[in-house]
Amino acid sequence: MIEFDNQNSLIDILIYIFFFVTYGYTVFVMVSYLVLGILSVVQARKYLRRNSYTDYLNILQSPEAPTVSILAPAYNEEASIIENVRSLLSIRYPNFEVIVVNDGSRDRSLIKLIEEYQLEPVDFAVNYALATKNVKAVYKSKNPTYNNLVVVDKENGGKSDALNAAINVSTGEYTLNIDVDCILEEDCLLKLMKPFLEETEKNMIATGGVVRIANNCKIEKGRITEINVPNKLLSQFQTLEYLRSFLLGRVAWGSLDGLLLISGALGVFQKELVIACGGYDDDTIGEDMELTVRMRRYAREKDIDYVVGFVPDPLCWTEVPESWAVLRRQRNRWTRGALETLLAHKRLFLNPYYGKIGMISYPYWLLFEWLAPLIEAFGILLLVLFSLLGVINISFLYLFIALIYGYTVSFTIATLYIEEITFFQYKKRRQLLRLVLAGLLEPLIFHPFLVYCSVTGNWDYFFEGKKAWGSMKRVGFKKPSGGNKGRKITASKPNPSPKNQVRSTPAGA
Repeated sequence: MIEFDNQNSLIDILIYIFFFVTYGYTVFVMVSYLVLGILSVVQARKYLRRNSYTDYLNILQSPEAPTVSILAPAYNEEASIIENVRSLLSIRYPNFEVIVVNDGSRDRSLIKLIEEYQLEPVDFAVNYALATKNVKAVYKSKNPTYNNLVVVDKENGGKSDALNAAINVSTGEYTLNIDVDCILEEDCLLKLMKPFLEETEKNMIATGGVVRIANNCKIEKGRITEINVPNKLLSQFQTLEYLRSFLLGRVAWGSLDGLLLISGALGVFQKELVIACGGYDDDTIGEDMELTVRMRRYAREKDIDYVVGFVPDPLCWTEVPESWAVLRRQRNRWTRGALETLLAHKRLFLNPYYGKIGMISYPYWLLFEWLAPLIEAFGILLLVLFSLLGVINISFLYLFIALIYGYTVSFTIATLYIEEITFFQYKKRRQLLRLVLAGLLEPLIFHPFLVYCSVTGNWDYFFEGKKAWGSMKRVGFKKPSGGNKGRKITASKPNPSPKNQVRSTPAGA
């Protein structure tokens, strides 16, 4: 691939070392993805076989089922908040409450909730175990149908602050922390709590589940009535990304008990341990990953024999960005959040005291989740430079690029096949074909964009000191034609809803 003179110079040697390291790194990444994929398939099939004999009715009818508080922070979510809360209230589980935190929304989110669920302020003794912004009011419904719904109205403090306020109000032994723009499956809580009930040898401190894309799915009365592939190509790219990330990534890490991240869109935590750790950190924008890592560190340092679980079932459906600008802000934020967590817990790196997360999970995240896009971007710049200098065999370079492209596409198609033989969510051949076509374009369009977002995220963190979340515009979920269209909500003095508003650390972004 490299054309040297007979007498190698120092620059030739440096170029050779660069390509040797690049090739080795690329091969290692490919092999690691393959190994994780195989582990995920084995674990998913084992889970399906084991759960085919599970009678969830026993848990549903048991008064001894652990109490769970569902925490849903909301900021400017009027487009979908009614459907989302309806989805939460219709979950099948014997002992749960829903706590929605209106984190200083400037739109009509609170007005809609008050009107739809007949809320009124009540006297409520808030347990300030975790410090938060001022709670202005706590609402409950006059309608006994919604007696397990609590709405908290508080000053704006960001998502972490809103979650901590919800924990202060909660009464459950466990907390299910979600984004309010999510739609949960009816049996979601039954399946998420099952690992806590089954684990008898170790202390199950948290468990997560699979998140799927809800764009273009049809929603009726808080339930998904028809699963569809998104119409827009950008959302299709994200569908493939989520499938690979959850189905062939986190399932494997869950089986190894090496998870460093439980998605903020869906995670159950042992409340007592969350409070002992100090709750969610207000100073980070990657609060979900940071809390997971901090809980694992705390448990190890306190000699708690613990485990973190993961449920391979698709339990949660979320709306993803449909514009490149919004997605760029989201991924920039994810990069900065992950980097904050990695630097805050750098003591874990190759530290045998912390077991798997110190010796395997943390180094992998550092070297192949955070560092990979930077190495890729740097490598592309050098390849362009070397091409201009004429030291690269172009034919071999094209062959190498074709190899990477072929591997990526093959891995995506394998992911779709595994999805079909396990959970089989996309039942129409035409929709699968659309995802395959998106998979052919993804390495050429979407992946370079993600690399760009990662590079700019690192730049913003190290050189700009950026802390803002940025805005996340909600489109709202699709309802069946002629179905439930809801009813018009009116108010004498609606709150303003400024366009394109950006604030620091919004709750529901």
